[in-house]
Amino acid sequence: MSGARTDHFLSRIAATLARDPALRQGRFVDTAAGRVHVTDSAAGDDDRPCIVFTPDGPNVVAHYQHLIALLAPRFRVVCFDMPGFGFSLPAADYAHSLEQGAGVVLAVLDQLQIGRATLAFSCANGLYAIRAAQLAPARIDSLMLTQTPALAAMQAWAYKMIPRPLRVPVAGQLITWLARRKLAQLWYRSALPASTDTGAFQETARRAFDAGGCFCLGGVVQGLLRETSLSTLSDIPCTLIWGNLDRSHRTTPPASLQDCLPQADIVQFNDCGHFPDLEQPERYAREIIVHMEKLPPRAVSPHSLHK
Repeated sequence: MSGARTDHFLSRIAATLARDPALRQGRFVDTAAGRVHVTDSAAGDDDRPCIVFTPDGPNVVAHYQHLIALLAPRFRVVCFDMPGFGFSLPAADYAHSLEQGAGVVLAVLDQLQIGRATLAFSCANGLYAIRAAQLAPARIDSLMLTQTPALAAMQAWAYKMIPRPLRVPVAGQLITWLARRKLAQLWYRSALPASTDTGAFQETARRAFDAGGCFCLGGVVQGLLRETSLSTLSDIPCTLIWGNLDRSHRTTPPASLQDCLPQADIVQFNDCGHFPDLEQPERYAREIIVHMEKLPPRAVSPHSLHK
């Protein structure tokens, strides 16, 4: 847990040194993994189907405002930063394990009194979504994943793309923290198509860093590399959106996700990189509406919490 404690300590230093702490304002909910920054389109009780997003760092909740606006007329839309990213500061024992990540997801649903939801998660966060659905199948209506391969394929990607020092506990945390702005810049260049202007992505991330935002890349990579397996989940609707111009994942097979989700439908965005939901939000919104329309009628109210 030495790496987790290091992330905990450094994230609080960053928050203390924030140049523009006013940007940290918003709603927070308490979980065992730390205080989680969240936005919720609901104004009071909302019985509509709920879609929950988590940004794939260095993206933060602010990157999702346009997509939320597109979907909010039809759905309750929630978006939150996972601990260690954005404005969600991790607890000292949060090591980014699948179990802990799934626990954060379910705790947010509890705090917001959401009985059931579709999890629209991206990249490594998608693995937390799968584990949450395994732990609490009555709470998760479906999965709408983006750029999420199977665990083994994700680990192979990490060994190939993440420099070895970042994979070492404590050293990885320190390097990531000191170089977080440069790492974010390099990541956008690698993850987005060569023709994409990364300026808007980088500017939103920069403002989050200025406000003390987290980017615990070393911690999340170390956590995922410690995992040994993720069991099959075959009884939940799942759509995977895959951006084929993601240069970081050019050798990652999207169909590998079907090793643990054999029923997953794969929709390829040939003109997108790592963030199809943000690069083509209108098209992505159409896809998620199609996905939601295929779901069976819900048997219980979304506010009837599963105990």
